[in-house]
Amino acid sequence: MSRGFPLVGIERLSLSDYPGKICANLIVPGCNFRCPYCNQGELIFDFIPMPRVSEDEAIAFLHPRLGFLDGACLTGGEPIIHRELPAFLERLKSIGSLVKLDTNGSHPGRLGHVLGRRLVDYVAMDVKVPLGRYQETVGYRISREELLGSIQLIRRSGVDYEFRTTVVPGIIDGDDLEEIAKTLMGSKRYVLQGFKPGKTISPACEHIEAYTLTEMRQFADRVSPYIGDVTLRI
Repeated sequence: MSRGFPLVGIERLSLSDYPGKICANLIVPGCNFRCPYCNQGELIFDFIPMPRVSEDEAIAFLHPRLGFLDGACLTGGEPIIHRELPAFLERLKSIGSLVKLDTNGSHPGRLGHVLGRRLVDYVAMDVKVPLGRYQETVGYRISREELLGSIQLIRRSGVDYEFRTTVVPGIIDGDDLEEIAKTLMGSKRYVLQGFKPGKTISPACEHIEAYTLTEMRQFADRVSPYIGDVTLRI
């Protein structure tokens, strides 16, 4: 018997996580990446003792609020590492919920299964660094081909999507962003996210000074020739 899809929290209202929609965020524990600048370390290292939210509790919260809420965003953590994901997505779709999935793109096979069955309405894939630098940055062995596979699946799926990069000084600069943009050339939407200093997996990242708004706008100008819609999310 399935143990159900793991959830550790519900953020009851978000106006910014699902573009153009009002959603609840369903918080998923666990991640296969170890990005040094990640500020969700507790979801990676300390989630086992966290109180769980059952699938039934998530559905019971969401279902009567649909109409005011458009749907749910599955975020974390990395939702797609959990084999129970497709069955939970089916439950969300069965009550009429729109579903946004946040993913790092590390499992193209599972992502393709979800996209092929139209179990999500929007996908946001993080592109952390230029594809050749992944293992040294995220601490996880993944090939360029696997990442490209996820990018191509998303682009060809017919599902609305965005690619996004958190722009961390010392890890990502303008040259890196241009290389990523060339990889994503012709994509629908690319979001540059500002880094927020604070508690991070690597203490070395906790006091990094974020790029200024002027610098972020310069980065956006630099990548805009390659992608139709470049957005800053500060």
